[in-house]
Amino acid sequence: MTTDCYEIMGFGFDNLKPAMREIGKVEDHEVLVNLQAWSLNYRDLMMIKGHYNPKLKMPLIPLSDGCGVVVETGSNVTNFKAGDKICPNFMLDYQSGPLNKKWVGQALGGAIDGVLAKTLKFPENGLVKIPDHLTFIEGATLPCAALTAWSSLFHYARIKPGDTILTYGSGGVSLFAISFAKMAGAKIIVVSAKEEKYQELKALGATECLNYKTNAKWDDHVLELTNGNGVDQVIELGGANTLEKSVKVCKLNGTISLIGVLAGIGNFNPISILMKAIKLQGIFVGNKLMFEEMNEAITLHKIKPVIDSKNFKYETVIDAYKYFDQGIHFGKVVINL
Repeated sequence: MTTDCYEIMGFGFDNLKPAMREIGKVEDHEVLVNLQAWSLNYRDLMMIKGHYNPKLKMPLIPLSDGCGVVVETGSNVTNFKAGDKICPNFMLDYQSGPLNKKWVGQALGGAIDGVLAKTLKFPENGLVKIPDHLTFIEGATLPCAALTAWSSLFHYARIKPGDTILTYGSGGVSLFAISFAKMAGAKIIVVSAKEEKYQELKALGATECLNYKTNAKWDDHVLELTNGNGVDQVIELGGANTLEKSVKVCKLNGTISLIGVLAGIGNFNPISILMKAIKLQGIFVGNKLMFEEMNEAITLHKIKPVIDSKNFKYETVIDAYKYFDQGIHFGKVVINL
């Protein structure tokens, strides 16, 4: 059995090439899936540019986030049947508990082949059913961005009603963090230069929106908004170049969830983290148990992912990468058949 796919043959957008792969027969504990939609993450952009892993093994099928329909199951599969809408977990065998090296070595679209193919087989324990009210396109946004936001808020910081979080920008992780924090009864401060999107951000649940380009002292404003105490949690997507301000606006004993490096790696003096007893927590997505818990909450609250207004077909995936690279999107950039 073969499948159409894309492979990274070298660094640079033009080195993402259509290909065919042999996938073999479905084994006893495997599930065959027809993929219907995919979504891009910043990690995917770094991967194809060579910034994530300069020693990336090629050819590599990219992307960690896809959603599809089950078409065949192995003889020992009990949790899935033909017709089920599913997503693969970011790290296929990472079921629960603390992260270890084995599971890091199973990260889709980086350590191993990803999901940018029309048909793939997965181990049964590496799949999760998506909420019934979501489309394939919406489901494709869940494995990385949504689960990263969920694990940051509820497994590492334990956000609760009345807390205040701060997040940067209007990308996938940030928008999911806003939706989830609103669900939890938290206040949300968003730092973003896209003033034309403030109304939409507030409709999602943002309490305040601050422009870092027109207000260099936005961090002082955050302290004013929190009566000098600071926020309970920062969803840190900028990296070292924003970390100093993140520490400044984080309260004593607060949490900074370090997720991205959108603003660069820079330099940072960690003494302020010590003086405020801040927990600096690196976030590398999450496990299957977290994914299933998140989906229960998404189902209960009928949460809908924010999808960018411009979506792309499977045949124009390179255009999707180039559009994503411009940074003008709002919400998740998706690809569908």
